[in-house]
Amino acid sequence: MLDLLDSIILPKRLPEVVSVPNPLNKSLQGKYFAGQTELLTFSNTTNAWGALINPTGSGINLFANVFTISNLSDQAFLVQIWFNTILPGTGSVSSKVSPANTALVPLPVPKVQIQFNQNVSGIPVGGVNVFDRIVPPGATLASEEDGKFIFPQGGNWSLFLTSPGPTAVSLSAIVALGWWEEKTKRIK
Repeated sequence: MLDLLDSIILPKRLPEVVSVPNPLNKSLQGKYFAGQTELLTFSNTTNAWGALINPTGSGINLFANVFTISNLSDQAFLVQIWFNTILPGTGSVSSKVSPANTALVPLPVPKVQIQFNQNVSGIPVGGVNVFDRIVPPGATLASEEDGKFIFPQGGNWSLFLTSPGPTAVSLSAIVALGWWEEKTKRIK
């Protein structure tokens, strides 16, 4: 009986093909960034949020790639994912941000900011709450979005953290985000 491998005719040398994932490609170009908020605290009467804010006049589009939420509490909480909303309170800008490719000289500086706020009253206004997730106690929830969420100048991708019930509780979490930036194209 003829061996299956003997029946396949192969060239002496197979061509090499390399597949580079898009986030790696953006990192090699110095366009990919990652960072996190400070520790966020909230309760059954207050909320917290972490967001990627694309400032008006930035000249770029924001491509949201990944988020993680680490629940450091012993209670579950709800995270609402919002597009282009007005968040309650005034956000603080995170200093815990870096280009993913730290071998570049000089290091690229993102135009997008990670902003956050904690123990705030109120809820997002306008925009769209596109989906919700429950974050279990003592766990990290991660979601890769592959850059499919795109936000123009003045837009934002926000993660709004809230207690799921009226029982008195103290919650804490950290939000981490990864994204890339592309210059906007001018239409003439």
